[in-house]
Amino acid sequence: MKAKVKEVEKIILGIDPGTSIMGYGVISVLKGEIKLLALGVIHLAKLGDHSIRLQRIYERTVSLIDEFKVDEMAIEAPFYGKNAQSMLKLGRAQGVAMAASISREVTATEYAPKKIKKAVTGKGAASKEQVAAMVKSIVKYKEDPKYLDATDALAVAVCHHFQGKVSVNNQKSYSGWDSFLKNNPGRKV
Repeated sequence: MKAKVKEVEKIILGIDPGTSIMGYGVISVLKGEIKLLALGVIHLAKLGDHSIRLQRIYERTVSLIDEFKVDEMAIEAPFYGKNAQSMLKLGRAQGVAMAASISREVTATEYAPKKIKKAVTGKGAASKEQVAAMVKSIVKYKEDPKYLDATDALAVAVCHHFQGKVSVNNQKSYSGWDSFLKNNPGRKV
């Protein structure tokens, strides 16, 4: 006879990094049912100095992790555009958010924009509006947010749930070096 395994609620924080506006979405998943806990954006444009924006990203990400007792974080990878300066700033924002998750020993997994879109809409080239509409039908919330950065972040969290604990390159994600060593005892250097 097989023992029953109690299904535990999982809290996932999705982040759409940005240096002007950063979107976030927090979901809980219990027995496959997705429930919205929080959805919003962090306005950063008026802060001026880039280092102050990065500090705010770090502080707000830590506060979201603490407030909702986040188990896992998923973040959108920087989009490879033509403007190298924008890419660099976006990469810094993503890195700071990931550092915040690591500081709280929360696993952070990165997803490419096309992977996120495909996971929630079935099309890797879906528009932001299509992503927002599909996420709304999956998570079933009433009021549409003012900024699509929020629904993009929610799509990241939903994508992570759909993917399970496997990252984009099909390798496990770890919350830090201690977690990696615990799960890979033969890999000590």
